[in-house]
Amino acid sequence: MSIYLNKDSKIIVQGMTGGMGSKHTTLMLDAGSNIVGGVNARKAGTSVELGGKELPVFGSVKEAMAETGADVSVVFVPPVFTKDACIEAIDAGIGLLVVITEGVPVQDSAEVWSYLQGKDTRMIGPNCPGIITPEESLAGITPHTIAGKGPVGLVSKSGTLTYQMMYELKDYGFSTAIGIGGDPIIGTTHIDALAAFEADPETKAIVMIGEIGGDAEERAAAYIKDNVTKPVVGYVAGFTAPEGKTMGHAGAIVSGSSGTAQAKKEALEAVGVKVGKTPSETADLMREILKAL
Repeated sequence: MSIYLNKDSKIIVQGMTGGMGSKHTTLMLDAGSNIVGGVNARKAGTSVELGGKELPVFGSVKEAMAETGADVSVVFVPPVFTKDACIEAIDAGIGLLVVITEGVPVQDSAEVWSYLQGKDTRMIGPNCPGIITPEESLAGITPHTIAGKGPVGLVSKSGTLTYQMMYELKDYGFSTAIGIGGDPIIGTTHIDALAAFEADPETKAIVMIGEIGGDAEERAAAYIKDNVTKPVVGYVAGFTAPEGKTMGHAGAIVSGSSGTAQAKKEALEAVGVKVGKTPSETADLMREILKAL
């Protein structure tokens, strides 16, 4: 089992013919993903060969879905075009929309988030590494060779910390690893992923990686207390971040005592989540839990 993505997922890539799109489409194919085509209105009707596979280019997401049965789209388009690309995919009724693009204006993300409400599409991102179900499918940019299949579910705000945690726990492996992105407004939250992992019979324990800024981790702690029965370990990036300075991600800004790593750590520990001071310590905490299961 997995959450949101599996070997049967049919993936299209919006922006497949661009530099980043073509590079990562090839890497997704290497990971075993079932890529069935791409979308570029200016190149509709053509095809490109990537990873030894001839992939058709469609004029719209709706056309691509009609021709291929695609149920996942990965977006590799420049920030200025991302809002339109997302709305096009949502209008077409895509099941899962993975938005990799960094630097999307917050106003645009807010409009897309508002547009999503009541629709059937699940959006991951923007500014995220996407989602991987090891040995089955990759929709995004996570290196698929880091870790194989196993009992750990991983949800993270940070791409690089997603990769590090997968490497740290490669001896156990992952059901699904999902990078939700570090922007202030994102489609899928920690809570969404926690709920999905709780419902997934193959996920035995969960790693949650947060970072300074906002209150997502505090809200996730409250959710864990009432709804999650599986063991959860956590890591919060940014203990040494200076107050009032944006750190790395657009959403990682601390004001006063709000959004600090310490406050998030305390909220999580108050509901029984063990929180490591470093990614390696967090992995060790998870290892202890897995040995006891």
